[in-house]
Amino acid sequence: MTQQFYVSPEQLMKDRADFARKGIARGRSVVVISCQDGIALVAENPSPSLHKIGEIYDKIAFAAVGKYNEFESLRQAGVRYADVRGYSYDREDVTARGLASVYAQSLGAVFTAEQKPFEVELAVAEVGPTPELDHLYRLTFDGSIADEHGFIVMGGQAERVSAVIAGGWRQSLRFGGAVRLATGSLASGAEQAETGGTLPAKAVEVAVLDRQSETSRGFRRAFRRLNDVDITALLAEED
Repeated sequence: MTQQFYVSPEQLMKDRADFARKGIARGRSVVVISCQDGIALVAENPSPSLHKIGEIYDKIAFAAVGKYNEFESLRQAGVRYADVRGYSYDREDVTARGLASVYAQSLGAVFTAEQKPFEVELAVAEVGPTPELDHLYRLTFDGSIADEHGFIVMGGQAERVSAVIAGGWRQSLRFGGAVRLATGSLASGAEQAETGGTLPAKAVEVAVLDRQSETSRGFRRAFRRLNDVDITALLAEED
């Protein structure tokens, strides 16, 4: 009879965490920035269809790094949760905090009970009436949740990108300034040094949560995905 090797719970959790971290680090970075106009979400992503950024509900967006099939299943589950809760109760009852708590429970359950953890890191963003009332939540592979202020950087060369963002971020940034800061920081963390200080529009995925969507566009839904023309125009704007 073959005797199984004993692995302590501490070593097992450490091995799972190391496995997940390595998978996430291989991905390309995502930046979420709160600014005067709303919240800008920018990802280094040349794919036109495999999105790393998406809409969850009226004023809530989702961003992720890691394995696409895993974070896409979580995004879809979040949309279903938001739709059911908004329909059953009230649209105001759908909040980023509630959604982040659901995600944290799902990620924590997979990390502790399943053989392989999810190789993902998530951000849930909710735009408020003022920058001070924006909500940014970061969720890691083990279900840990953190309430961030100002900006979130995930995946890839996160430390290097975060340092660049921290040096240039201010609450008074407009969408153009926030997107330029994000693309410049992503370029600094990219493997190719010959990016010219920023990434081209075709190499990034950009979406915004517009703080004034109800007054400027007449829509409660604040999420807006930008195409290459929109991104190029924002990068060319002057503050």
